[in-house]
Amino acid sequence: MGAEGLLVFLLVGLIAGWLASQLVRGGGFGLVGDLIVGVIGAFLAGYLFPALGISLGGGILGAIIAATIGAVILLVILRAVKRA
Repeated sequence: MGAEGLLVFLLVGLIAGWLASQLVRGGGFGLVGDLIVGVIGAFLAGYLFPALGISLGGGILGAIIAATIGAVILLVILRAVKRA
């Protein structure tokens, strides 16, 4: 992955993390935390969706939607662990 691909990946992660924190109330971890959650959520979605046979299409919009879903799943899990 080149510098350009890494920058796009981080941008998608940042957008996904921010969207996930807006969807899951009280789940935000600040700008850096949201970026990390978004990037990890993108990895999570990139692993889970093909394994489940789910395809959201190509392009940047599909990547943002998939990463956001992954980040929401991750935030819900983190909040459940934090409460326990």
